[in-house]
Amino acid sequence: MAQTMQKPASAPGNVRLVRREASATPERAAVRRRRRRLAEIVLGFGAPVVLFVVWQVAATSGAVNPLFFPPPTEVWKAALQLVESGELFDHLWASLTRVLIGCAMGVVTGVAAGIALGASRWVRATLEPLLSALYTVPKLAIFPLLLLIFGLTDTALNVAIGMTVFFFMWVSTMAAFLAVSPGHREVAQSFQAGPWLTFRHVLFPAALPQMFIGLRMSVSVAVLMMVGVEFTQANKGIGYLIWYSWTLFQAPRMYVGIVAVALMGLLLSNVVKWVSLLVLPWARVEIEGGDRNLL
Repeated sequence: MAQTMQKPASAPGNVRLVRREASATPERAAVRRRRRRLAEIVLGFGAPVVLFVVWQVAATSGAVNPLFFPPPTEVWKAALQLVESGELFDHLWASLTRVLIGCAMGVVTGVAAGIALGASRWVRATLEPLLSALYTVPKLAIFPLLLLIFGLTDTALNVAIGMTVFFFMWVSTMAAFLAVSPGHREVAQSFQAGPWLTFRHVLFPAALPQMFIGLRMSVSVAVLMMVGVEFTQANKGIGYLIWYSWTLFQAPRMYVGIVAVALMGLLLSNVVKWVSLLVLPWARVEIEGGDRNLL
C-alpha cells in the first residue's frame, strides 16, 4: 500500500518537469534561430568588407596595378561624382526600366507557355522540341535580328531581355506543374472537381513555389542580359556606363557600374523572395531551399 501511495505523489512533479522542458524547448530553438540568423548576417556583410579591405591594401601597396584595379577609395570618389551630377541615377533608371519591361513580357508569356505545356501532353509533345532547340541559342546571337526588326530603339533591348526571361519561366513553370504530386490530383478527382477547379485550387497553388524560384532566377538573368545588350546598343544604362568607361580607360567609373549591377541584381532577387514569402507563407521552406528544422 505504501508503494502504491508513493507513485501518485511523485507523478505531478514528473509532469511539471516534462512540461517545463517542453516549454523551454521552443525558447531554446528560437534563441538558436536568432543566433544563426545573426551569424548569417555578419558573414554576409563581412565577406564584402574583407574583400574591399584586401583590395584597398593590394592597390595602395602596389601588389596590383592601380590603373586596372583602382583602390575602393577612388571608386567611391567616382561614385560620389556620378551621384552629384545625377548621371548614375539616369543610368540606373534606364537599366531598371528595361529589366522591368523585359521581365513583364517574359514572365507573362513564359508562364502561359509553361502552363500549357505542363497541363497538356499533346501541347508538350508538339512545342517542347522546338522550344528546347531555341532555348540553347544564345539570345545575344538573336539580338542583331531584333535590331533589324525593331530598329535602333529600346524595343529591341526589351524584347531581347523578355526572350531570355521567357525561356527560364517556361522551363520552371512546366517543371513545377509536372512535379505536382499525384496525390493532389487524386484528391481533386475524389471531389469530382473539373479541369478548371483542379487547376485553380490544386495545380496552380502547388506549382507557385517553384514558379517563384524560377522568377528569382529570371530576374537575375534579366540583369545579365540587360548589361549585354547595353554593351552593344544603348546610349544610356549601367551596361553603357561600364563599356563607355572602359573605352576611355576610366577604371573607377567602370567599377562603379559593376558594383551598381551587382546591387541591382541582389535587390531585385531579394524583392522577389520577400514577395514570395509574403504571398506563400506556407511554402517558406521550399522557397528558401532549406530544411524546416534549420529555419
